[in-house]
Amino acid sequence: MRNPKKGKAKPGKAKAKPSKKKEEEMELDEEPAMSTAKVWRPGIDEVAEDEELEYDPTAYDCLHRFQVDWPCLSFDILKDDLGGPRSTFPHTVYLACGTQAASARQNYVAFLRLASLGQGRHGKKAAPVDSEDEESDDEEGGEDGDSDMGEEGAPEMKGAPGEAPATFHFRMVAMNCGVNRIRSMPQQPGVVAVWGDNAQVKLIDGSKLLAELAAETEPTAATAKGKCGANKAKPQELKPLAMHSHSSEGYALDWSAVRPGRLASGDCRHKIHVWEPAEGGRWAVGGAHTGHEGSVEDIQWSPTEDTVFASCGVDRSVRIWDTRERGRPMLTAAGAHDSDVNVISWNRGVTYMLASGADDGCLRIWDLRTFASGGGGSGGEAAGAAAAGPAHVAQFLYHRSHVTSVEWCPYEGSMLASAAADNQLAVWDLALERDPEEEAALAPEGNAAAPEDLPAQLLFLHAGQNDLKELHWHTQIPGLIVSTAGDGFNLFKASNM
Repeated sequence: MRNPKKGKAKPGKAKAKPSKKKEEEMELDEEPAMSTAKVWRPGIDEVAEDEELEYDPTAYDCLHRFQVDWPCLSFDILKDDLGGPRSTFPHTVYLACGTQAASARQNYVAFLRLASLGQGRHGKKAAPVDSEDEESDDEEGGEDGDSDMGEEGAPEMKGAPGEAPATFHFRMVAMNCGVNRIRSMPQQPGVVAVWGDNAQVKLIDGSKLLAELAAETEPTAATAKGKCGANKAKPQELKPLAMHSHSSEGYALDWSAVRPGRLASGDCRHKIHVWEPAEGGRWAVGGAHTGHEGSVEDIQWSPTEDTVFASCGVDRSVRIWDTRERGRPMLTAAGAHDSDVNVISWNRGVTYMLASGADDGCLRIWDLRTFASGGGGSGGEAAGAAAAGPAHVAQFLYHRSHVTSVEWCPYEGSMLASAAADNQLAVWDLALERDPEEEAALAPEGNAAAPEDLPAQLLFLHAGQNDLKELHWHTQIPGLIVSTAGDGFNLFKASNM
């Protein structure tokens, strides 16, 4: 679903689909019907038996789906040497992801290269697909006619005429535990930190594997042994660069973008440890930063200060830390939400802005400059201000279940995306305001009228995944988003971004 405030959109809408025999007879009736089109809202609006959702391929510039053997709770987009910002199709994308397999020893970290990612039948420039071809694509490659790349690496996509099919390349590193979170070092993308469900954080160097993927010309499945053929690629054994055992498992993990090699990890027993690179390719893990009263759920380093990071947790707080002071946080927003704070994101473009998502589906935006009034000083007045905490500058109550991921857009300081357990991925633009005149002008072109209770800042809504876990913007391809869920990955770019 697209917000008509940007671009000319044809959002998905529920309407009866006439039979081919009556199409000509109904031509005069179809045009008035378009004026009554409605926006369909997942979890709110129902679809009647005689109605079906109409999918509009022009809502996306591209949309691809792929999966590995097991669900992945976490992944990261790896910075590449292909330059940026880039916008010309086809695209190539590198990822690292970690699995949650049925048994511990079946898990692995996968380094992926997705190549020849074209538009398929999406976007205004994509070739039209007739109904018979569309039905064939639906049966073979998913209901959206997009790319379903399974563990075998064979894409099942019929691209637009003259467009090469997407290819799937991968290397696997064996793990003896499920992967809760994985993050790539910004300055050395092949080095990834892996938070396991066995309470260990490991650093793995996959740089050589990425070099192999970059040089590979045929899909991995064409040369590796897999279930679909006589052979199958097996996970490799790599010795970790470093490893640290927490007192319990955790999820909070982030690299500093300012200081190469500096890492922070937080666990479910409210402890945060900062890792410092040392001589000989080693890492020194510092003592615990204490202050949270429950599980630390997420960590984000400051985009400008190498000693400052933020954290959030089940104690409903957001805290700002300095690595030089482990005993207490510099600033605290106690009661930042009315429920557990699951995720945070620090705006790289507007560095005083922070976003947070909570268990009750609430998404809040914070101005860190207001934190100072609630975190410093002495005496009764300062203590009262600290207890009250800073006020959020914006709030969205759209999601109907707990927020699982939030991230600011690296190219637009006013845009961010959120994902939740209601299986919706929403893109927001804080700079948007409702414009009834523009909406009315676009209505004759097939744009559905936005419901009054729909937030004006909701720019795009992506659905179709089950059990959404995490999303990331591609820092080198503006507007491209990758998301992971219980049923696999989606990679897409909305046409109005």
